[in-house]
Amino acid sequence: MRYLVDTHLLIWAVLNSSKLSDRARAVLSQANGEYCFSAASIWEIALKRTKHPDQFPMSAREARELFLAAGFAELDVSSSHCAAVDGLPPIHGDPFDRLLIAQALSEGMKLVTHDRVIVQYGDMVVAV
Repeated sequence: MRYLVDTHLLIWAVLNSSKLSDRARAVLSQANGEYCFSAASIWEIALKRTKHPDQFPMSAREARELFLAAGFAELDVSSSHCAAVDGLPPIHGDPFDRLLIAQALSEGMKLVTHDRVIVQYGDMVVAV
């Protein structure tokens, strides 16, 4: 199974943060899974870090290096991913989360998140 991991979970995972739940640790450690981060997560960190340094304790460049070093594969953002956002129901308003949802749907992946609003998008979401 291929998993796309949301931005906060990625950060918590590479920092071994206590914010990462036991369920999240279990999902992210499945031997048969391929775990990915989106280029959109790097963009999100780059844009939001100035306003919320407590939520984004590393630069976008550092985050990318840490995600790769931790074994997460990078998923580029394509124009088809962006176009897929257009067909999403307006459940979630954050543009970064909407792009992650569209990417996961387009790629046949599960989106791993702690965001309870995203769970409303259905079976493609793994809530941790």
